[in-house]
Amino acid sequence: MLDVTHDELLRRAKALDLPALHHIDGTDEPGGGTTFAVVSPRDGQPLTEVPDARQAEVDHAVAAARRAFDSGPWPRLAPAERGRVLLRIAELLEEQREKLALTVTLEMGKPITDAYAIELRAAINTFRWYGQLADKLTDESPHTAPDALALVTREPAGVVGAVVPWNFPLTLASWKVAPALAAGCTVVLKPSESSPLSALLLGRIGTEAGLPPGVLNVVTGDGPTAGRAIGLHPDVDVLAFTGSTAVGRHFLRYSADSNLKRVWLELGGKSPNIILPDAPDLDRAAATAAWGIFFNQGEMCTAPSRLLVHSSIAERVTEAVVERARELRVGDPLDPATEMGALVGEAHLDRVLDHVATAGAEGARLRTGGARTLADTGGSYLSPTVFDRVDPGMRLAREEIFGPVLSVLAFDDLDEAVRLANATEYGLAAGLWTSDLSTAHQVSRALKAGTVWVNCYEEGDLTVPFGGMKQSGNGRDKSAHALEKYTELKTTWIQL
Repeated sequence: MLDVTHDELLRRAKALDLPALHHIDGTDEPGGGTTFAVVSPRDGQPLTEVPDARQAEVDHAVAAARRAFDSGPWPRLAPAERGRVLLRIAELLEEQREKLALTVTLEMGKPITDAYAIELRAAINTFRWYGQLADKLTDESPHTAPDALALVTREPAGVVGAVVPWNFPLTLASWKVAPALAAGCTVVLKPSESSPLSALLLGRIGTEAGLPPGVLNVVTGDGPTAGRAIGLHPDVDVLAFTGSTAVGRHFLRYSADSNLKRVWLELGGKSPNIILPDAPDLDRAAATAAWGIFFNQGEMCTAPSRLLVHSSIAERVTEAVVERARELRVGDPLDPATEMGALVGEAHLDRVLDHVATAGAEGARLRTGGARTLADTGGSYLSPTVFDRVDPGMRLAREEIFGPVLSVLAFDDLDEAVRLANATEYGLAAGLWTSDLSTAHQVSRALKAGTVWVNCYEEGDLTVPFGGMKQSGNGRDKSAHALEKYTELKTTWIQL
């Protein structure tokens, strides 16, 4: 953990040498002349300018990745050798942990304590885990007739385009990049234009750790231009995307309009968190519900934004969440005492406030929050917000808000709870609080979600897969299953 004062962190943040160039073919490279400002949501001030990639720059990065895959050493290294480089990346991430955490906080508003203890821990553990896994995978030799030998082998899929969002810029980049590299692929990574700086540092770290030129390339730019260019590129074999469902649809179209590249999507969510009267600890359930929606400013695809509570305990649980929301310390994300930082930017804050206004107009009851705060700082801050008396047909209950806004819905029986939980186009995650083992199993099976947490929320490690059902996407990040996205199965049949 960081044991540093607010003033000292401000000084160290000001002294950072932030990256301002693409990282392509093992070197930092300028773009074609056009740049854009990276603005810190903590105070609305520009941090630096980075290149705004056009088609030519994406072509250059993809060409470097293609050369590295077709004729470079990386896909042909022994898996143990690739694993050692990934482990070295993990070591360098650890060595530069404070710098990276400060960068993440500056570019997207996450509290420094979370950036250091959670975001960087996740990134480090991801590269370490896949580095350790790299040489432990096996191919298959199915039993066949005595006069034949069958082999089923996994081969790296080729050039991977990875497009990741701003809410967990290093974690989600690591979830794509580490398994792709472990499989022997090469990567072109495009971070969000809101949070490109930590990804550029990751590109440098990869080269310093021993990745050959062209194996990990990082280009900065916006989605409609740079993201689209990657999605349509005929030399990109696999596209891995985390972000909104609307943009996910674009990548599927890009695939159809280009080379039918495989597209793996981790998209939006409107996750239900069901609390039953027999929850083992109602106070803990309420505290976890509050933590889940306000953690990372609510900017999480898995945020438990729909709190489904049995009517017999609804007021008790809601009041506990409201009390926690009022206590939460919102402030400068560079202050170690801050519990909730800034939303990623002014445009996003305006979108969240529009949802808040619509909720009130549609008849939901505002219990706390719902207004901009700390406006004098120049940053994008919103007070933690809770609505109850929410109808399932309201926009508040249907659309992903991606902010610290909770909707509380009451139910009278278990069947109604499951119906409410599944009444969404999304299917990313869900929570359930109960002391009954049969209920836990039955409801978990009935919920249409890629992850179900029972008597907890946001728990797990790299041994388990992560991804969604329905319009929350396809494919899985984390675990050995993630390698399925970046490999091709080949059957070799040998007649003896």
